[in-house]
Amino acid sequence: MRNLVVLLAWAFVGVAPQAQVPEYPPVAEVREAFLKQLDRPKIAPDPVIIDTKVEGGLVTEHFTIATEKKKSGKIERMPILLLRPQKPGWKHPAVVVLHGTGGNKESQAGWLRQLAKNGIIGIAIDARYHGERAEGEKGSARYVQAITEAWKADVQEMEHPFYYDTVWDLWRLADYLGSRADIDPNRLGMIGFSMGGIQTWLAASVDERWKCAVPAIGVQSFKWSLDHEKWQGRAKTIGAAHDAAAKDLGEPEVNQKVCRTLWSKVIPGILESFDCPSMLRLFAGRALLIPNGDQDPNCPIEGARIAFASAEAAFKAAGCPEKLKIMVAEGVGHKVTEEQNAAALDWLVKWLKN
Repeated sequence: MRNLVVLLAWAFVGVAPQAQVPEYPPVAEVREAFLKQLDRPKIAPDPVIIDTKVEGGLVTEHFTIATEKKKSGKIERMPILLLRPQKPGWKHPAVVVLHGTGGNKESQAGWLRQLAKNGIIGIAIDARYHGERAEGEKGSARYVQAITEAWKADVQEMEHPFYYDTVWDLWRLADYLGSRADIDPNRLGMIGFSMGGIQTWLAASVDERWKCAVPAIGVQSFKWSLDHEKWQGRAKTIGAAHDAAAKDLGEPEVNQKVCRTLWSKVIPGILESFDCPSMLRLFAGRALLIPNGDQDPNCPIEGARIAFASAEAAFKAAGCPEKLKIMVAEGVGHKVTEEQNAAALDWLVKWLKN
């Protein structure tokens, strides 16, 4: 069995020279800038119920909410699965579970059941261009196509399907959850895996309504990966978009220049103030669990250690180091171990229910 090493972020300081944290703008400036970057007119959630089932003392709701009115006039609707205990008249904590690239809300059904059995309302969504939003395509095909379209579009007209548009949806989801009679708006949590892990630290960092977060196998440094030629794992997740960018840029193959140019356009700021080491500082004061693998090609551990050290410094300065926990699985690539999954559930229960 692989050894699971549980580390507080301070363990990396002084033992990993590569974990030196860059200087970032103050957190208030970063928060304001990120909110401004993604800002667009808000619309009413207008929930539409598709189906409701009751089984084994649990209620499953399948519905959509409106999150955005696009320039074309189309209303963007986010499909949601919600699993709650069948106990009326009680405000429960709630946790949103985010899938990875090519996944869908149904893939998180096991997590929803575990949460509901622990008295926590479990919620899963389809990210932009995934699941019911994939327009008939399977897996990540429509998502990658949408990112390619964004790359080719005028900056003023483009969408931001690579993380940012789903982050906007998650902020609007928090609005909706706070309006429900069965949810305690002061006990909201978020956990995400891979792409969902990245969306977790992007969305929950700046939005303090999320009191507990678990960005699983998503913590890294985009800038470190690019600067040290370790971008390949991240690029492969949306390979066709990188191939298209390489062709448009006149490059014979995907390289550092292609990644830098593509990322700077479709996820602006991700190589600067919106990189993970900067954004994790915004969690200080709230509960944050970070599960990673030390052999993950998508989240190179050297870059992740910069994020760990940044988080540790912020939590220490805030006087709450006990609210930060980092778990690094030795010899593990881009996957979450059983031990990490169990710890994540315990973490959510500890900080949202107990």
